[in-house]
Amino acid sequence: MKRILVVEDDLILNKTLCYNLTNCNYQVHSVTTAREAASKIASIQFDLAILDVNLPDGSGFDLCRQIKDLTSTPAVIFLTARDMEEDMLSGFELGADDYVTKPFPISVLLKKIEILLCRSSQRSTDEIYDDGVLRINFSEMNTTLTGTSIAFTATEYRILKLMISNTGIVLTRQILLEKLWDINENFVDEHALTSAISRIRSKIEKDGAQYIKTVYGMGYMWIGGLKK
Repeated sequence: MKRILVVEDDLILNKTLCYNLTNCNYQVHSVTTAREAASKIASIQFDLAILDVNLPDGSGFDLCRQIKDLTSTPAVIFLTARDMEEDMLSGFELGADDYVTKPFPISVLLKKIEILLCRSSQRSTDEIYDDGVLRINFSEMNTTLTGTSIAFTATEYRILKLMISNTGIVLTRQILLEKLWDINENFVDEHALTSAISRIRSKIEKDGAQYIKTVYGMGYMWIGGLKK
């Protein structure tokens, strides 16, 4: 269930938003002040934050900065009566996904939220691998194995991304070498590829788990943590 944070000091609008969002099967957390919002943001990972710009004790713009400093994952929609072009531009420059001015049709906002969360889910699927043991965040380039951090080089991340994107498919060494030749023409040769895959295996294949299968005479295949 998607988690949404509603930060709105207009109590009637706040309740209306929460009612409609709950009816759409979202898990809704509601606050009316910047201080309450900051506490929620620090303790709960949200999929979407709906932020009023003018709050009794702060600014929605500042809250957006806090959210983006913590993680790039949550989508952000500003919901405000401030309809000046400079305010809208400020919101988008801070990383907001949409800027909705009051008054607005609730049905339109709900459709915007549905589409935005659908897109966010697709991006998350593409950028994060998580099998419960191994978690790789490709956008932030960090990895943990059973909660312990693992360091990969940029080339190793690219190999992992190629393999995971083609789970169950044999990738020949030639295909891997061609894909790893980047726009700056940083060459990866046969020896470098073999060494990189060996390093990846040594870091993630623990306790009898096998993530990369060697298909002799062909190449490699991602099999996702099967027990040997």
